[in-house]
Amino acid sequence: MLTRRSLVGSLVLGALGARTALAQSTFPAREVTFIVPWNAGGSNDILARGLQPLLKERGITMIVENQPGATGTIGMRRVATANPDGYTLGMGTSSTLAYMAEGKTPLKSNQFSHIARVSIDPLMLLVPGSSPHQTLDDFLAHMKKNPGSVSIGTPGNYNLNHIFASMTARAAGVAYINAPYTGGAKVITDLAGGQIQAAVLKPAESLGQLQQGLVRALGVFADERLRQFPDVPTFKERGYDVFPFGPVVQMAYVVAPAKLPPEVRTKLIDGFSAAIGDQRFKDFAERNAFLIAPLTGDALTAEVDRVEQSIKVVAEKVFKS
Repeated sequence: MLTRRSLVGSLVLGALGARTALAQSTFPAREVTFIVPWNAGGSNDILARGLQPLLKERGITMIVENQPGATGTIGMRRVATANPDGYTLGMGTSSTLAYMAEGKTPLKSNQFSHIARVSIDPLMLLVPGSSPHQTLDDFLAHMKKNPGSVSIGTPGNYNLNHIFASMTARAAGVAYINAPYTGGAKVITDLAGGQIQAAVLKPAESLGQLQQGLVRALGVFADERLRQFPDVPTFKERGYDVFPFGPVVQMAYVVAPAKLPPEVRTKLIDGFSAAIGDQRFKDFAERNAFLIAPLTGDALTAEVDRVEQSIKVVAEKVFKS
């Protein structure tokens, strides 16, 4: 027979369980906070705000908050430590993954529940529009003549942008000045203004300045030219190997805190998948030079693990060589 105490305990646990089940079944009952761990105006911010109206049509009202710092780890720490109820999400990136892979943050990938990949973004080497260097070969020749004095801006340290800035200097055979910023929006502003001599950025965060002639693209860190920039050569075709230690990829993806209830995770996956697959978002991605490569749930988790391991191998050799 149940004692009075155990009976009360059972009733309390039953009520809590019913309340939790109800909360999950009615998700989302309020606005969802989406943490972009980079400055406003950068590529990840652009992506998040492009998804906002499409998600709202599907019952997910998303409030975007920018919380930059430490190559994305400050904002992502907030996501990792949030209540795992689906109301706090964040934009993970390969840049923050690089910090994790290199042990520069206590954050771990298993602190997140992976929802959906939003984009893959090949990186480009850019110079100011006023730069005298018209080609990749011209710029590398300039670096050779001025060892250790050419500055290359990147959004953060020890990430893919930093890796490719280092590989650019490696192609020239000289040292360079690494100029890290808290986001791509600040890099492109200083590059267009001539405060730095070059930058490694995503096409999306430099598209407007490229179209206005404020900056110029010299090379793409990829195996093939980008369809949106058919006149910009790859480093590979110019004879420079920027993947000597293996391929690495820059991507952006949606995460929630770990231990997210399965029903809530499914609703988020369905909502983001529908928004990313919407033709209007595809058109948005095309206009802003993003590449869409859908991946969700456990398949995304496996890809994040693979990319993190690849970055770890490459970073160890680039930054210690």
